[in-house]
Amino acid sequence: MHDHPKEEEHCREGPLRVQRHLDRQARPGEQLAGLLLTGLDEGSPAASEHCVVYLVCRSASDPDVVHVTEGWTSEEEHHRVFAGEAAQALVTQVQELVAAESPYTDYVPVGGKAAF
Repeated sequence: MHDHPKEEEHCREGPLRVQRHLDRQARPGEQLAGLLLTGLDEGSPAASEHCVVYLVCRSASDPDVVHVTEGWTSEEEHHRVFAGEAAQALVTQVQELVAAESPYTDYVPVGGKAAF
């Protein structure tokens, strides 16, 4: 059995404080996924030092469903970054490709791993 730190201790030690997951029905999914990946470009929201997780996936069963997972150092930094011009321009472009809105799901990370 592994010795894991308590949830509260682990969260305080790591940089990830806020995580969001969002599913979008797109027209078409490939175009939306590509646009969302531009969020990693210099000056874009996910390029911020405060964005520590940014994962764009397409559904295996429906290529027009796009999943986005973001992790931020704080809620405040997320709001600050998305209040900027670059983020607002990206949001506007994304909204044009979204066929159906879905709610955000907020998470409090307790641990895990991502390697690409």
